Amino acid sequence: MKVRIQRQDLLTALQRVQGVVEKRNTMPILANILLEAKSEGLDILATDLELAMRGLYKATVDEPGSVTFSARKLFEILKEIREQEIQLHVADNSWVTIKAGRSEFRVVGLPSQDYPSLPAIERDGLIPLPAAGLLELIRRTIFAVGDNDTRYVLNGVLVSIMSGNAKTATLRLVGTDGHRLAMAEEEVVIDQAQLPAPETKVIIPKKAAIEIRRLLEEDDNEPLIGFTKNMVIFRKSGLVLTSRVMEGAYPNYQQVMPKESPQKIKISKDEFEGAIRRVSLLSKDKSYAIKLSFTQDRIHLSSSNPDLGEANEEISAEHQGEDFSTGFNARYLLDVLGAIEGESLTLQMETPLSPCLIQEFGNPKFKAVVMPVKV
Repeated sequence: MKVRIQRQDLLTALQRVQGVVEKRNTMPILANILLEAKSEGLDILATDLELAMRGLYKATVDEPGSVTFSARKLFEILKEIREQEIQLHVADNSWVTIKAGRSEFRVVGLPSQDYPSLPAIERDGLIPLPAAGLLELIRRTIFAVGDNDTRYVLNGVLVSIMSGNAKTATLRLVGTDGHRLAMAEEEVVIDQAQLPAPETKVIIPKKAAIEIRRLLEEDDNEPLIGFTKNMVIFRKSGLVLTSRVMEGAYPNYQQVMPKESPQKIKISKDEFEGAIRRVSLLSKDKSYAIKLSFTQDRIHLSSSNPDLGEANEEISAEHQGEDFSTGFNARYLLDVLGAIEGESLTLQMETPLSPCLIQEFGNPKFKAVVMPVKV
């Protein structure tokens, strides 16, 4: 195998797959990428057996062939090289020679036949989905998704597509780890004939959602995103990302969502966020617990740590209800505020121990719930 490729094209490919390659050594070959030199260009594949990314990149192929070798090591080499053209040559023993100007590297590779094959992409039941709004929905919900939670489905994002009129549908994403919840939805243009049911639900692994978000952030090129019964598929400019969807029943998040009431506490997002950041500096390291005391037109924020001291701050608020106090994990509140773009927000709590509903003022399409903590 002999290939010549522009450094920037190869670097882009390696940047894309860094989040896909398996970093744990359960199967050493999963830390590798598969390179296949074809007449059309260089095909680069990475997988962790659940998530896979494949892209075709423009290259001059002098000799077709294939090999696998370390994604991390090739990425490190490319970051240090300054020449524009990279030459790759694979010997019969799978050693890979990388040349760039006066630099030359010889890297140990593995035969391509040892690399796991990708599952076949099912085309039946594929639902094309416009990307408009999807990036924003992922940003507004991904922070609430669990990390290695024992409840398997909480490590994924629930995606629901609900039919509307003839040309639109509602796309809703939900994430929760049991301590906080985020729900965001958007109207999208879609042909109702392509929907197999009035409502389609899939649970996408968090890792796949993060990779889709990164690809959507690259540029404005419109991708094709679809779901089958057991797979999510993302296509964009010669790039294909596939991921198995998660099996299991997602919790009934509607039961957790507090009902809206006229008794809302309205506050400035920037004032609230700044006060939380300052007060949390002296909170307990593991719980990040801060106390919020609601009085007429005021919120008093405080924290106390026997090893550090205490912090207090007051901000103005539109609050006409009874006085009460409660506690929250400051990081959970800051994550929610990071998903809010408006200038103000509302808080709703029935009692000091009940879930707190947080909404962007005037935007019913985003809701977050944070459970209180003891302080």
